[in-house]
Amino acid sequence: MKRIKINAWKKGLVFKNDSYKRILGEGAHWLMPFEYLMECDMAKPFISPVNLNILLKDEQFTNETIIVDVRNHEIALHYENGLFTGVLIPGRHVFWKGLIDYSFRIVDLNSIDIDIGIDKSLFSKRELALYIRSYTIEAHEKAVMYVDGKFNKIVDPGTYHYWKNATSIALSRADMRSMQLEISGQEILTRDKAALRVNFYVQYSIRDVVKAIVKNKDYDKQLYTLMQLALREFIGGMSLDELLEKKEQISEHINLAVAEKAEALGIGISHSGIRDIILPGDMKEIMNQVLVAEKKAQANTIMRREETASTRSLLNTAKLMEDNAMLFKLKEMEYVEKIAEKINTISLSGGSQVVDQLKDIFSPRK
Repeated sequence: MKRIKINAWKKGLVFKNDSYKRILGEGAHWLMPFEYLMECDMAKPFISPVNLNILLKDEQFTNETIIVDVRNHEIALHYENGLFTGVLIPGRHVFWKGLIDYSFRIVDLNSIDIDIGIDKSLFSKRELALYIRSYTIEAHEKAVMYVDGKFNKIVDPGTYHYWKNATSIALSRADMRSMQLEISGQEILTRDKAALRVNFYVQYSIRDVVKAIVKNKDYDKQLYTLMQLALREFIGGMSLDELLEKKEQISEHINLAVAEKAEALGIGISHSGIRDIILPGDMKEIMNQVLVAEKKAQANTIMRREETASTRSLLNTAKLMEDNAMLFKLKEMEYVEKIAEKINTISLSGGSQVVDQLKDIFSPRK
């Protein structure tokens, strides 16, 4: 016989001729001939030296151990004294009781949703991150979620985590901010056959994510076509003069024309308008000639109006001087003064006749 001692926090497995006999705890023990001892550290997971099913037939062994069975579609979150320490993969795992407070959480990987009871801070742990897929939806976005190719739900802004398994997950993101669509260089004939090019813009935003992403493909391209056709139809029904006069009203008519179809795309139009109307070179020249002619006519009208006002003023002045001799003389003196301003020297001849003539000029006749 052989005397052995098992230290604290250890267990001993006794074998004889490679056959399991019994389990020993802390203390001094005797081994029978041909028996040998295998010591196990209770602080570490148990690794069986023989087929585990053999050990599990011993009731004492099962009472002193924790058996964790993890199936093929599962993993187990391993906690020691309440702290996460790792992940157990599919299989049978054995831990000793008595030294460490073990706890385990079995996770079904067939489901994509992660239990809200699992601490999110664990998702970044290397051991667990291998089994998780994460998606981030920005603050200005919404997303449509497809599970195995089928529409599942609308996803709001945030970060989402799902279990990694054979189920496929796809997210189609939609920008919910106001966006602008440019419709440039559209060559259009007006009702009076005037060829021109139009640059148009549209400001829009997504109102219904399901309509825009799920029920329609390339909603922005479809909106472009709708606006293009509406613009051609509206301008094609107007003459060039009407178009230039009602340029600011086009936006309202175009918005009303496409509002219902845009709603079917899940889109709302907030504003639109013509940025530029570009005329061909010969048409520009004709328009410039028309503009010059209009301005000349306006200038002639103003000149005639001023001439009429001036003539009317002269007529009124003449009537006043006719009725008032003193006013007539004052007017004569005004003109003499203006003439005198331009004379440097005056030479007199003729004696007293000159003085008499000046008196006649500056003295009113009785």
